[in-house]
Amino acid sequence: MKSVFFRWARPIAAVAALAVISSCGLPQVGPSKRQVFSGSVLKEGDAFVISVNDRVTRATAVTPALGFSQAFINAGELGSDTINPGDVLGITVYENVDDPLLGVEGSPATVLEEVQVDGKGFIFIPYAGRIRAAGNTPDAIRRLITNKLGEQTPDPQVEVRRAAGDGATVSVAGSIGAAGVYAIERPTRTLATMLARAGGVTVGPEIAQVTVQRGHMSDTIWFEDLYRDPHLDIALRGGDQILVEEDTRSFTALGATGGQALVPFESQSLSALEGIAQVGGLNAGTADPTGVFVFRNEPEGIANEVLGRDDLIGAQRVVYVLDLTQPNGMFMARDFVIRDGDTLYVTEAPFTQWAKVITAVTGTASTVGSITSAAGG
Repeated sequence: MKSVFFRWARPIAAVAALAVISSCGLPQVGPSKRQVFSGSVLKEGDAFVISVNDRVTRATAVTPALGFSQAFINAGELGSDTINPGDVLGITVYENVDDPLLGVEGSPATVLEEVQVDGKGFIFIPYAGRIRAAGNTPDAIRRLITNKLGEQTPDPQVEVRRAAGDGATVSVAGSIGAAGVYAIERPTRTLATMLARAGGVTVGPEIAQVTVQRGHMSDTIWFEDLYRDPHLDIALRGGDQILVEEDTRSFTALGATGGQALVPFESQSLSALEGIAQVGGLNAGTADPTGVFVFRNEPEGIANEVLGRDDLIGAQRVVYVLDLTQPNGMFMARDFVIRDGDTLYVTEAPFTQWAKVITAVTGTASTVGSITSAAGG
C-alpha cells in the first residue's frame, strides 16, 4: 500500500504545482497579445486596436513641421556699411573760410573723433543738431550733415567713416562650437555663415535644430534643411538670438526587444522598423513577431481619419498592431512612422509562457520527488 502511495505522489504533486502556478500567474515582461486585444473598445475597453495597412501608414505619417515664416525669409541682408545703434563714427568737416564754424581760425579741417550712435540711432553734430544715423550708410549721413551745415557755412565738405561698431550683433548659444556674441559683418550676414563663424554644431546634424529669436518672433528649422533649401538661409538682424539644440523627441521601447529604455530619435523621421533596430531588434528567444504594438494618444483629426469616422472628439487611445510575419509585414513596419511619446511594445511568444510553466512545474515536481524519495528511504 505504501509503494502505491509513493508511486502516485510525484504526478499528483506536479498537477498540484501546475494548479498553483496557473492560479498565481507567471512572471512576464508585459501584457500578452490576447490581453492587449482585450482592451479594445470592441471588448468594452477604452482603446482602438488597429492593424497597420497602407491606408493607416499614410494617415499617420505626421512629422514635425519646422520652418521660417515669411517675415524671416523676406528680410533682406543688411548692407555691409549700414550704421547701427552703438556704432562709433569718425567725422571730418572741411570749411573753406577764414573763420570756420566748427574749428579754430586758420584750421580748415575739424575732426570729430568717436561720435557714437545712441540707442535711438542718432548722433549730435554742433550746429547741425541731431542727425539720424542708424539705418543709413556713411555717405547718406555725410549728405545729411552737409545739408545742415550748408545753411550756416558756405560749401562745407564732410567726410564720415565707421571707426568701430558693435551695434549689429547676434548671440549664438547651445550645441555650438564657440558660443558667444558675434558682429554682423560682410562674411556673416546670413544664418549659415554665422553658424560656421561660431564653430558649427556639435551634435549630429540630422538631429540638430536651429531656433532664431527676433523680437517677439521665434521660428525653428532642422539644421540639415538649412543647406538643402537656400531660402532658409535667412538674413540676420542686430539683436537676433540663435539657439542650436539637439532634437528632444523620444519613444519608449518595452517588452521582448533587445533593450528596454527611453530611446531618443536619431533622425528627423523614424519608422517602426528603425525604432526596433535602435533597441537591438526583437529578442530572438522570446519575442512574438506577430505581436508588435505601438501605443499612442492620437489627435482627434487623425483618429477620425484612421477609423473612417467623424464623431470622435478629443485625443483617442489607439493601439497599432504590426505583424512582421505577414508577406508585407516588414514593409508596413518600414512605412509606419513613430512619433514623439510613442510606446513600442513587443509581446512574448506563447511558447515562452509555456516554457515558464514547464520549468516551474518540473522544478517543483523535482523538489517534491526528492522529498518523497527521502521519505521512502
